Amino acid sequence: MANTLDPMDIKQIITLHLDGLSNRRIGHTLGISRNTVNNYMKLINACDHSAEELLRFDKAELTELFPSQTTINNDRFNELMLYFEKVNQARNHPGFTFLYHYDDYRQQSEEPYSYTQFMEHYRRKYAKTKGSMKLEHEPGKELLIDFCGTKLHITDKETGELIPVEVFVAILPNSQYTYVEACMSQKREDLICCLNNAMAFYGGVPKAIVSDNLKSAVTRASKYEPEINRSLKEFAHHYNCVINPTRSYSPQDKALVENAVQLSYQRIYYPIREMTFFSLQDLNEEIQKLLVNYNDLLFQRKEASRRELFQSVERPYLKPLPSGPYQLKDYKRAKVQKIGYVYFSPDKSYYSVPYRYIGKSTMIHYTSTTVEVYYYHERIALHQRNPSIGLYNTNKNHLSSTHKDYTDWSPEYFRKIAARHGENVEACIKGLFIDCDYPETAYKRAMGIVQLHRLYGSQRLDNACKRAVYANAISYKRIRNILENNLDKDHFPDTPDPKSHIPVHDNIRGAGAYK
Repeated sequence: MANTLDPMDIKQIITLHLDGLSNRRIGHTLGISRNTVNNYMKLINACDHSAEELLRFDKAELTELFPSQTTINNDRFNELMLYFEKVNQARNHPGFTFLYHYDDYRQQSEEPYSYTQFMEHYRRKYAKTKGSMKLEHEPGKELLIDFCGTKLHITDKETGELIPVEVFVAILPNSQYTYVEACMSQKREDLICCLNNAMAFYGGVPKAIVSDNLKSAVTRASKYEPEINRSLKEFAHHYNCVINPTRSYSPQDKALVENAVQLSYQRIYYPIREMTFFSLQDLNEEIQKLLVNYNDLLFQRKEASRRELFQSVERPYLKPLPSGPYQLKDYKRAKVQKIGYVYFSPDKSYYSVPYRYIGKSTMIHYTSTTVEVYYYHERIALHQRNPSIGLYNTNKNHLSSTHKDYTDWSPEYFRKIAARHGENVEACIKGLFIDCDYPETAYKRAMGIVQLHRLYGSQRLDNACKRAVYANAISYKRIRNILENNLDKDHFPDTPDPKSHIPVHDNIRGAGAYK
């Protein structure tokens, strides 16, 4: 099946167009056919939004504006070219025959070429004599990256074990200004970290980053249309550049970085061959010292160093750095639970989302500092990452109105509500919480008393509460009985009679004995 352009590829086309590249150059840089680029540029020019505005759109908006377009016109020919890559790898194996591979190809293909066409296309693709050309590199256009084939080592202090480490190399081809860094592996996390450091080292961003088909960079390798992984695409979007992998088995596409690797062996590896390093930091500090001399060494024919060429020629062509380095994102799928939270398995914790998404499947994008929840490319929640295990992280704006009110319940909350219906209602609610060690037990009674105003009105409720306070009989049932029996309408003196009809006697207990 033919691949389709996703919104990130469309943003890369727009970025290169704003940099002044022609449609043909854009297609060559991204490995997309020129006609496809032409079609997208027609849609972009006819759009009601400017190119700068389109770069700020999210994936969902771009998908709606630009329906996916195929980037491969001939599936049958592409299938044959991909099969030739497998054939060419086995070319030098003893017993190799084209007829054997043609029979294998014919069994796999639904619409195979004839044997004559099979051989004709193979000879065109892999001619016996291949020429090469001198590539002219525009300043600030590309950054070539690669990992050295030979590894360096750090030593474990306790065991003395030698731990192999990878060496990352980056070069700006116009000035050949080079950056070198040691890292623990070629994994995605280490590659992104090295690229961040390289951008900071150069103090600017090229238009494109050219890599080989690393597993940490390319999800699916192809000479014609490699599929770049999501993290690297987001890295490129963050730095406003594009990723352009080289063709498989074509080291000539990045010959300068291959040469930089060989020079690293001579000018970095060899001087430290007898040194012992106990940490990656110590190793990189020594590499940076040697790198200064590496970049300051004069070219034999240019009478200038790499650093001088970079400062005088190439640096003005680099784009400015963004406000901060790119933070690597990882992804997890999660279903919104009935209580309105998604379970974040890396920290075994929970994060709230708007209650209307309960039961929906979402995608969590997370970094070391943030957690974002997306539903069909639309961000519905953003939280600061909390590493505490088992914690519920809540944004009150995500709760429904009833849940928001419930989380606000407190003695002061009910006092403010009661004050709207009269000072006696307020006094009655205050009385509920006096001498109450656990206020939550009185919340329902307080809510019940306040809700009586819906049946009897605020004035009658205030009068009923006045009687309840006077008789020290504050409870939901007693106030409701007062209202049901219309006792609140009876005349009630503003001040109690100081003379009681009960005679004073030692055997008679007062009201204080019944509290």
